[in-house]
Amino acid sequence: MACLSIEGNPEKTYSQYCISAWELESPFSPFGNLHFPPRAHTLPHYRFAQRERERERGEGFSEMDATESKSQSRPFSIKLWPPSQNTRQMLVVRVTDNLTTKSIFTQKYGSLSKEEAEENAKKIEDAAFATANEHYEKEPDGDGSSAVQLYAKECSKLILEVLKRGPSSKDEKEVLVSEQVSVPHDTVFDISKGARSFIEAKEAEETLEPLKEPGNSYTKICFSNRSFGLEAARVAEPILASIKNQLKEVDLSDFIAGRSEAEAIEVMNIFSTALEGSILQSLNLSNNALGEKGVRAFGALLRSQSCLEELYLMNNGISEEAAEAVCELIPSTEKLRVLQFHNNMTGDKGALAISKVVKCSPLLEDFRCSSTRVGSEGGVALSEALDTCTHLKKLDLRDNMFGVEAGVALSKALSKYASLTEVYLSYLNLEDEGAMAIARALKESAPSLEVLDMAGNDITAEAAPVVAACIAEKQHLTKLNLAENELKDEGTMEISKVLEEGHLQLKEVDMSINSIGRAGARVLARVVVQKPEFKFLNIDGNFISDEGIDEVKEMFEKFPEKLGSFDENDPEGGDDEEESGEGLGDEPELETELEKLEVNKEE
Repeated sequence: MACLSIEGNPEKTYSQYCISAWELESPFSPFGNLHFPPRAHTLPHYRFAQRERERERGEGFSEMDATESKSQSRPFSIKLWPPSQNTRQMLVVRVTDNLTTKSIFTQKYGSLSKEEAEENAKKIEDAAFATANEHYEKEPDGDGSSAVQLYAKECSKLILEVLKRGPSSKDEKEVLVSEQVSVPHDTVFDISKGARSFIEAKEAEETLEPLKEPGNSYTKICFSNRSFGLEAARVAEPILASIKNQLKEVDLSDFIAGRSEAEAIEVMNIFSTALEGSILQSLNLSNNALGEKGVRAFGALLRSQSCLEELYLMNNGISEEAAEAVCELIPSTEKLRVLQFHNNMTGDKGALAISKVVKCSPLLEDFRCSSTRVGSEGGVALSEALDTCTHLKKLDLRDNMFGVEAGVALSKALSKYASLTEVYLSYLNLEDEGAMAIARALKESAPSLEVLDMAGNDITAEAAPVVAACIAEKQHLTKLNLAENELKDEGTMEISKVLEEGHLQLKEVDMSINSIGRAGARVLARVVVQKPEFKFLNIDGNFISDEGIDEVKEMFEKFPEKLGSFDENDPEGGDDEEESGEGLGDEPELETELEKLEVNKEE
C-alpha cells in the first residue's frame, strides 16, 4: 500500500496534497482507493498542511496552534471534510482529464470533447459532493475520512457511467449526465450555524433568498440561533407562505431571544400565520420563552397540524396554563412518535394536561418530560397515560418529584414496553419501594434495554437484590447509573455479581456517592475492567480507603482514562456504626465474595 509524505515539500497546499494522495492507486486518477497522511508522521509538515487548508477556506488559527506545532509529540487530528473550494475545483479538472484523455476506458467507450467533459465533470463533482456531505452530516464527530472515501468512490462510479453512455450526438442541444447521475437538490435550509445573533430585515432578505428560488426542493427549515425582529419576520412571512406546502420539518427553536415580550409575540404570530396549513412531520419550538401567550401566538399553526410525528417544547417556560393550551390547540397526536417536554414549570396540573396528549399518542416512541416540577399527582397521571404507549423506546422522566406512589404506577406501564432501550428515572424520590416495583417490571420486559438510569432515588442495600435481578436480565446494557443512592458495600456487591456474567456491551457504570468502601469498590472495579467494550467507571464521592483507591488504580493501570477521579472521595467517612466497630461482621462475607471473583478471573 502506498503512503505519501509532504516532508521536503511544505509549499504544497493541503488540497493539492490530498489530490496527490488520491492519484496513487486508481484506475481513474484521482479516484479509487484513497490514502491519507498518517496522523502522527512528520508533524510540522502536517500542521503546515492543515494551516494551508484553513487559509484556503478563509479560516484563521490561533497562537495556540502555533505553539502546538512546535511539539513533536502532542497528538492532534485533521478534519478531512469538507474539502476546500480549491480542492473541489481541482477535482473537476481531474474528472475532465479522465473524460478526455486516452485510457483503457476511453479506448473502449470513447472520449468526450473538452466542452462536454467540463460540463459533465461539474455535474459529477456536485453529485459526489452532495452524497458525501449527506453521509458526513450523519456522523459529524468523525474526522471526515469516510466522507472523503465516498466522495472519490462516487466520482469514479459516475465517470464510468458517463463514459459508458458515450459522447452526445450532434443533434443534442445540451449535454446531460445520465439519469443516474442526477445532482441531488438541497432539502435542508439551515441558518443556525455560526454565532447566536439578531437578524434584521436587510440580512433576512439576503439570507432567505434561496427559499425564493422557483422549484427549490427545501423540505426542512432551521431558523434556530438567529433572533428575528419584527421587520425581519415581515420579510420572512411571504417567503414561508410560498413554500409551506412543501415543508415537512420546521425548527424555530431559539428564534426570538433578546426581544421584548410584545415584539416576540408579534413575531410568533407572523410565523404562525405564514406556516398555517402546512402538513408538518416535525415541529421544534424549544428554547423560546413561550408561556401561555407564546403557545397561543402559535395557535394558527398548531391548530392546523394533525399529522405531526415529532414535537419539541423544551425550555419554553410552559406553566399549567400553557400546557393546557398545548393540549387544547393540537387537534390530533395519533401519529406522534416523539414528544419532548424538558425543563418547563409544568407542575402537577400541567402534567394532567400533558397526560391527555400522551394518552392520545399510541405510537409514541420517545417521551421526555424531565425537570418539569411534576409531583405525585401529576406523576401518577403521566404513568397511567403512558400505559397506552406500548411502542415506547426511550423514556426520560428525570428530575421530578414523583415519589413512591407514582413510581409504583409507572411500573405498571413499564411492564408493557417490549421495545424500550433507554430509561432515565433519576431523581424521582422513588425510594426502595418505588425502585423495586420498577425493577421487577423491567425484569420481565424491555429485553433489549441499553441504558438504565436510577440515580438519586434513596435506594438502599435492601432493594439491591431486586435491582440486581433486573440488571442480570439486561445483557444489552451499555450504561448503568445508580449514583447518589445508599447501596453501600453490600448493595454494590449484589450489583457486581450479576454484572460479572455476560454484559459484554457494558461501557459505563456510575456508582458515585453510594457510601461504598474498599471492599465494594474492589469488587466492582475488578468486574467492569474486564468488559471488552468498557469505557468509564465513576466511584467518586464514596468512603474508599487510600489503600482501596490504590488497588482500584492498579486494576486500571493499563487504561487510566477509563477510571474517574477520586477528588470527592472521603477515606475517613462512613456510618457511625461502622466507625464504632459495629457492622464489621459483614466484612468477612464481602471478602469471601471478593475472593470468589478473583478465582473466576484466574480461571
